[in-house]
Amino acid sequence: MRIAVVGAGNIGRTLGERWSAAGHEVVYGVRRPGEPGTATVEDAVADAEVVVLAVPGAAAKEVVASLGRELEGKVIVDATNDVQGSGKLHALDELADGAQPVRAFNTLGWENFADPAFGDVTADLLYAAEEGVAKDTAETLIRDVGLEPVWVGGIDAFDVVDSVTRLWFTLALQRGLGRRLAFKVLREPGR
Repeated sequence: MRIAVVGAGNIGRTLGERWSAAGHEVVYGVRRPGEPGTATVEDAVADAEVVVLAVPGAAAKEVVASLGRELEGKVIVDATNDVQGSGKLHALDELADGAQPVRAFNTLGWENFADPAFGDVTADLLYAAEEGVAKDTAETLIRDVGLEPVWVGGIDAFDVVDSVTRLWFTLALQRGLGRRLAFKVLREPGR
């Protein structure tokens, strides 16, 4: 897959490195390109099949608005969390028609993307996307990072996924359990 990761901080770099190692073509969209593998945001997005938003949450809506129709027909993964705002954590409501939104990679700290195993247990990643291309793409990207995907539902489940994010922040930061905290959904075999 051709993936544009918009942002090259801890989350963006960690995800991009994992996907590159899995054989995907990754370019980082940044404001000031210069390092190998970087381009302007617009150039990175132009040829991408998948666009991953990995910028500070407060900037995500502006990035989505600036790209507008360039996102049409692409799978858009929002890994941001706008904890400064007073409403939703994600920027997916800002997408133009024709984009295929995915809410994923926002419920765990970046450290868990770098190392998704806890002993013999692989962490789960809860996500939301509509069935079809968006869901299939999300599952591939989640597995290629080394996590197990757990589908919560379609667009109507974005806020449910965000509630998991709030739980992670509460446990990891407010309750002091640390950032190497992840979730595992246990279920009966065959389900």
